[in-house]
Amino acid sequence: MGETARSRSGRPRAPYQEAGIDQLLVELRSRVDEAVVSRERLRALLDAVVTIGAGLDLQGTLRRIVEAAMALAGARCGAMGVVGRDGSLEQFIPVGPDAARIEHWPGGRGVLRPPDEEPGPVRLDDVPQHPGPHGFREGRPPARGFLGVPVQVRGEVFGHLYLTGKRDGGRFDEDDESIVVALAAAAGVAIENARRYEHTRRREMWLDASDEVTTRLLSGVDVDDVLRMITRRACRMANADLAAIAGPDASGRRLTVRIASGEGAERIRGRGTAVEGSLTGSVHVSGEPVITDISRPGARAAVLLRDLGVGPVLLVPLGHGDRVRGVLCLAREVGAEQFHPSTVETLRAFVGHAALALELAETRADAERLSVLEDRDRIARDLHDTVIQRLFAVALSLTGTVRRVDDPATARRLHGAVDDLDDTIRRIRSVIFALTAEDEEQEHPWPRDRIVGVVSAATAPLGFSAGLRMDGPLDSRVPEQIADEVVAVLQEALTNAARHARARRVDVRVAVDGDLTVEVTDDGVGLPEGGRRSGLRNLAERAARLHGTFEAGPAPDGGTVLRWTVPLPEDAG
Repeated sequence: MGETARSRSGRPRAPYQEAGIDQLLVELRSRVDEAVVSRERLRALLDAVVTIGAGLDLQGTLRRIVEAAMALAGARCGAMGVVGRDGSLEQFIPVGPDAARIEHWPGGRGVLRPPDEEPGPVRLDDVPQHPGPHGFREGRPPARGFLGVPVQVRGEVFGHLYLTGKRDGGRFDEDDESIVVALAAAAGVAIENARRYEHTRRREMWLDASDEVTTRLLSGVDVDDVLRMITRRACRMANADLAAIAGPDASGRRLTVRIASGEGAERIRGRGTAVEGSLTGSVHVSGEPVITDISRPGARAAVLLRDLGVGPVLLVPLGHGDRVRGVLCLAREVGAEQFHPSTVETLRAFVGHAALALELAETRADAERLSVLEDRDRIARDLHDTVIQRLFAVALSLTGTVRRVDDPATARRLHGAVDDLDDTIRRIRSVIFALTAEDEEQEHPWPRDRIVGVVSAATAPLGFSAGLRMDGPLDSRVPEQIADEVVAVLQEALTNAARHARARRVDVRVAVDGDLTVEVTDDGVGLPEGGRRSGLRNLAERAARLHGTFEAGPAPDGGTVLRWTVPLPEDAG
């Protein structure tokens, strides 16, 4: 038998006392271990708080929060679900080895449904057995443990932090819940700082873009170039893949994409849709922006953006109230994050500023155009009141003088001078009519303006200015299709005169007298025998297509005369 255990006083120690001391030592050691673990976890929590506040980028901050929570709780997977205004998840950021397997957002249902009442943590031991109708669907990583903690910013729920699957195969306990709740409280401050920074940075970018828009427009830069700059800036600052501006046509019943930038810009440019009944048209009429995802089932289709591989869409009216000048369309590829309402507010202020600048630029252009029209009216009045009256008086005087002249040669010369004066008066009247005609800078100018442009353009190849005479209601009686043919006929005839006629004088007459007649006369060498006649054949074919006639032959005083005549429809004009 061994010696009996003794105390320090030398007295024997009872066996039950030795067992109690051993148990006390084990318990003490356990508490020390727990204190060490708690201290280490506290230090880890402080390190995590410092880490999540290290950057000001919102998306990076959210991802760092999820990673820090996974490290603190020992979770295998985590995610941050951002709650939208309607209570559903508008953004879902998964982190972990199984994140790539999540093909669709959970939609904020089942265990991932934000609580309807006072927000609080949710801890489950067995997720597949959760009684909710929407748990983890197929394609999402299975998990035996689940921990969900709300993240509040300024007293409102910003989102929810979700953790699943302990790395050691166990389940989340109260300590895990407590430390993640503490992290979520610190995360709210970091998120608020990141949101404020992002809002300030975005606001500075929009203001800079607005200043550039105003400066360019007021400095005389082409409006289309400014609209192109607006789409590029909006595309970059809103993190969109495609930006386009659709404007109304002259009737106001259709919207057509005028400018586009980004992926698919070439495919969308020129597309059109009816204002009535379309998603883009509703934004144009109501003046209210729309955020949607056209790739989701049941979403309203956007005709302008179909077959472009886009999902999230933001439509913003270009202007306010009854001054909406079009719609700015922003789109992201399928599966991308939906546009945030804060982007809408800032973007709407930007496009409103841009629309106002466009209106000011158009007002300035109208003022300049009015000034030009006033100058043209003044010139026309001077020509009519001064030049024509004096020429008419000279012609009358010469006509009276002819009767007193006995020499036939002198009389013929006087008659010729009177005829020249009459012809000059007619030409000046044609110029006056062109000057006083309303200039609206239409997509298709008036026939008189087009004819004057063609004859003026022939001055350089001819080496001199061709004479031009226009008679009759050309602008009101000649339809656009026939006006196109007249322009082509004149270009062909004047080109032939410049290349082959060696003329010193060319006269053009375009007249409406029942039918439309185009006559080009020169004093050149005439039509060559056996020469190429492809140009004349082209003129004859153009006349035949319109059930008209074409003649080419020698002029009475030498040279060549081309006469092209086509009938005009009775309801023309």
